[in-house]
Amino acid sequence: MGRRPKWGRPVHGVLLLNKPTGITANDALQKAKRLFFANRAGHTGALDPMATGVLPICFGEATKFSQYLLNADKRYRSTFCFGMTTTSGDADGDVLETRDASDLTEQDVLKAMEGFRGLIKQIPSMFSALKHKGQPLYRLARQGIEVEREAREVEIFEFELLGFTPGSQPCAKVEVHCSKGTYIRSIAEDLGHALGVGAYVAALHRSGAGAYDEAGAITLDALAEERGEGRAEVLDYHLLSVDSPASSLPKLTLPDDSGYYVRQGQPVMDLQVYRVGAEGDMVRLFLESGDFLGVGEVTDDGCVAPRRLVTGT
Repeated sequence: MGRRPKWGRPVHGVLLLNKPTGITANDALQKAKRLFFANRAGHTGALDPMATGVLPICFGEATKFSQYLLNADKRYRSTFCFGMTTTSGDADGDVLETRDASDLTEQDVLKAMEGFRGLIKQIPSMFSALKHKGQPLYRLARQGIEVEREAREVEIFEFELLGFTPGSQPCAKVEVHCSKGTYIRSIAEDLGHALGVGAYVAALHRSGAGAYDEAGAITLDALAEERGEGRAEVLDYHLLSVDSPASSLPKLTLPDDSGYYVRQGQPVMDLQVYRVGAEGDMVRLFLESGDFLGVGEVTDDGCVAPRRLVTGT
């Protein structure tokens, strides 16, 4: 029997999606994949169903560089509500405890927030996508199973209070700029614990991921309306370049005749290499013609060795 033809068309680039609330990151990925009629795609870091905001979708060759987005800093805006705890640490969980937090003031919150900047330790939520023996923690949590998790170090670069609403269950609007692997619900829960009243995440919006900002993001509804009954190709202009997930890496432009050797997986020597990176650094490789080759590593002998290459777009 012949090989079954692959569904979809080859699409290469990054879609900056503004994920709606109420669906998982994978649901959003599958909807985007269908809209673009793309044969290969992957997202770059999960967002909870209740969360909205920046979700970069990598198509085709761009999936080879998605790890750089997984490792990138993130920015969030969130609403923390005090005086209540839930099983999941957010509004989707069952209520565990409520208490009157009407004595809590804005100054109390500001003072407590000081302890959540810089390097901090977090215990990942049982409702996270981290895996235990191959199973995502959130699946175990939904079965009522809790496993021991080790505290992990993350970095909070900025943690600002945008607004405070007093009451028996006061709420704080906050903005967070953090390293990869930071759980906003854990910040809310730990802050509530520090204040002695409990807290949970009532709303969460990712405003940035690495070099990507929400200003350039588009919704699934807008994409569906734009495509209508037409061909998927009408949406392709929304795609960012294949190399954009690795845009934090310095750029090295090689002579066009070096392209043959790089594509064969061979290191090439270039006098410019140490101007853009030191030994062990990763760099984006381009040819003078403008072609993106992939990512390479600076070696100790003035060469750059290819590490992850595109196969043609």
